[in-house]
This record gives sequence, C-alpha cells and structure tokens, in this order.
Amino acid sequence: MLKLPFLPNNDLVVGIDIGSHAVKVCELERHDRGYSIITLGSAILPDGAIEDGALADAGAVAATVSALLKNLKIKKKKVGISISGYSVIVKKISLPVMAEDQLESSVMAEAEQYIPFNIDDAYIDFQEIKAAAAGNDQTDVMLVAAKKAVVDDFMAMLEGIGLVPLIVDIDAFALENAHETIGHDVANIALVDIGASKMSINIISRGISAVAYDISLGSRQLTERIQDLLGMEFDEAEAVKLGKRQVLERHDDIADIYSSVCSQWVLEIKKAIDLYRANHPEQPLRRLSLSGGGAKVVGLIDFLQMETGLEVEVFNPLTLMNFNPKKIDPDYIKVIGQEMAIASGIAIRSSTI
Repeated sequence: MLKLPFLPNNDLVVGIDIGSHAVKVCELERHDRGYSIITLGSAILPDGAIEDGALADAGAVAATVSALLKNLKIKKKKVGISISGYSVIVKKISLPVMAEDQLESSVMAEAEQYIPFNIDDAYIDFQEIKAAAAGNDQTDVMLVAAKKAVVDDFMAMLEGIGLVPLIVDIDAFALENAHETIGHDVANIALVDIGASKMSINIISRGISAVAYDISLGSRQLTERIQDLLGMEFDEAEAVKLGKRQVLERHDDIADIYSSVCSQWVLEIKKAIDLYRANHPEQPLRRLSLSGGGAKVVGLIDFLQMETGLEVEVFNPLTLMNFNPKKIDPDYIKVIGQEMAIASGIAIRSSTI
C-alpha cells in the first residue's frame, strides 16, 4: 500500500531515486537542528533500463543500485523509493463530508472513474487534505493509485539484492516532503523537478497540494537534439547542454534547440500554474522552486521568470544540512544538490511504519 508523506523520526530509510538516466541515493540522520548527510551519490543507468517509470531491465537496475550502495558503504537495508510515469495517478477529488469510517468505501467507489486501468490491478491510497469549512458540505481527498505490477517489480528487484523496501512514495510528494521538512516552506509555491525524461509538478496552496502530476518531458530531449545536430557522443552533447563546452560555429542552431525544447517545458508549467490560478484566485503563487538535472540548463531560470512572472529559485536541499567536509566534498554538494531533491524527500521518511 502506498503511504503519503509523514514526519520521520531518527530511524530513517535510505532514499533511492531511480530515474530514467541515473540512480540517486541519499542517507540522512535526523537531529534537533535538522538533518545531517551521512552519504550520497549517483550512478548512470544503462539506456532503456527504465521506460515510462517502469522497470524494463530489472537486472541492469539491480546491478547499478547494488554497486552504488556498495561504493557508498551503506550497510542499512531499509530503503524507500518513489515512482512516477503512466503507472501512477494522482487526483484530487471532492466528496460529501462523512464519518472517517465511511470515507474509505466512498473513495473506493469513486476511484474507478478516475483510474485509466483496472482498479483490481492497482494499489490505492488516499488522504483527506482539507477539512470542510463551516457551511460547506464537501471535503477534498487526494487519491493516489499505482499499477501493482510496476510497484511489485520494483519491490522484487530491491528484495533480490538484499534490501528491505518499506516506502513507495510518489515523486511529486517526495519533492513536497523535501521542501516542507528540509526547506520549511510550502506556502503558495510551485514545485517543479525536471529529470532526464520526466517533469514532476506539485503546486502547493496553504501547505496543501493543489495540483500534482508528471509530464513526459525532460532534459534528455535537449541532449539528444544537440547530439543529432552536431554528430556528437551523448556525453559531449551533455557538456554542450550544460554550457561546459562551446560550439560557437553552431551557436544559432543550438539556441534554436534550446528555445524549442524549453518552450515546451515552460508551456506545460504555465498550464499547471493557470489551472491553479483558476481554482485558487484568492491564493496567488509567491514563487517557483526548480530542481532536478534540468535546473542546470543555461538560461532556463530567466526564461521561466519571464514567462510565468514568478520569482524562480533553484532548490538544493543539501545546502540546508550539516555534513562532514572531510568525507563529502562541499563542491559536490553544490553540483549534485538540485538532483537530490526527490532522493532527500524519501530519505527523511521514517523506517518505523
């Protein structure tokens, strides 16, 4: 059964974020002043190992996760992951106010019309997210459904390498959890995490998720189009994308690619923001928080600010934590931090469930 985020205690899981391009791992420790980083790292996955958020090559993913944990010398077996893609549905629904013991049956009765696959093939969880106001006979419920086959495949893969998977979260909620628990700020904010092949959007109003979904767009689009244009290897095109390598003679062509792809991203982000504004006109958004590998794309922050009219900042949860600079390079924290937003959001979850 999926579990929505809750406040962790000192016994935390190891957070594992398995994306389409890489695996990110984060192990934290909680104390009175916040969190400390014990260890963290990432490893590239073979092409095609993850497709649309599902395991396409379980053996390759297992080998990558196992090698990364060994390299980081992580002994803890209790882990958490998050999932995304077509196998996951997140939907806010409105129901009549009713007693708690009646809510589950009502949610299950309503769920079928919102889930595009057989309800018997899905794990379903829900959380009432807004108590009814005085005189209002409706209440909001966040419904989450995930395909059993996808979840079970991930669980079996992790168990097969000796791990104990305790948490299966949703990317958008893990992102929210990181902002709320580490950043201490989820008041009227748009959270956007751009990965290699997926963008997670979670817009928060008064500390409650109002719009949450994933879109199959990501920074790999840029790399592949640059690769095709210049006839480069993937790693070389990545360097061009991140501004680490200049190809001055094709500057205009590369600029056109940036404009085309980033315009797609911004269009989807604006759609989510417009949806939020239409339903919450009394709660204007204050800012947009950007994370994921896509946050490193040159010029994206300025473009987003111009198109959305919002202040845009890059979210690096690691800079808000303590760590031993003799064991973890501070420069690495700066470079990898925005890519660790989801992994850290999982890593602050309790292993006592």
